[in-house]
Amino acid sequence: MDPALVFELTHLMHSDMPVYPGKGKPRISAAASLDTDGYRELRIELDGHTGTHMDAPAHMLQGGMTLDKYPASHFTGEALLMDIPEGTCEISLSFLQKREENMAGLDYLLFRTGWSSLWEHEEYLRNFPVLSVEAAGWLAGKSLKGIGLDAISVDPVESDTWPVHHILFSAGMVLVENLLFPPGMKEGRYFFCALPLRLLSADGSPVRAIAMTLPPGVD
Repeated sequence: MDPALVFELTHLMHSDMPVYPGKGKPRISAAASLDTDGYRELRIELDGHTGTHMDAPAHMLQGGMTLDKYPASHFTGEALLMDIPEGTCEISLSFLQKREENMAGLDYLLFRTGWSSLWEHEEYLRNFPVLSVEAAGWLAGKSLKGIGLDAISVDPVESDTWPVHHILFSAGMVLVENLLFPPGMKEGRYFFCALPLRLLSADGSPVRAIAMTLPPGVD
């Protein structure tokens, strides 16, 4: 595979990375060193929804699916990268319906809001575009495996009911948050892969997310 055809969609993890307001920073420290132990090893302590990560329905739904209950194939598939116009506060139903013909046969819908340009700045944690409740309900009927976006949540951080999460989780979808879309990645269709750790009863997990260009003739 030509490296130029594979896009890295994952933020680098480190001890001072942004986290959801009120959550603890990851702790990454040396568990062993070459000087004292003859080998190097890191000790990592973090919440399951740190950095570029995936939410399972069990994150908020009583009896919802955990990530370990999905087959590995659920975390891959054809995706559409959709650009959201600058200045958008809410991704509306009408915005999506105008692009419905481009969404046929999708496994994942990925929203590029541009918010990842604010990563590691305080502004990243607020006022990012989110789906409207109506748009979420419409997407819930589309047989998608999941959606992803380059913001920290699909609901505003001030929400304490998280309606968009609940609507999408009720449809069995997974959510990939804090994606990073590189500048050279154009709007369009890709093969998408975001693999969570295989943790027992996981309601969420960091992922290594990538996108690959589709072979000629596949759209």
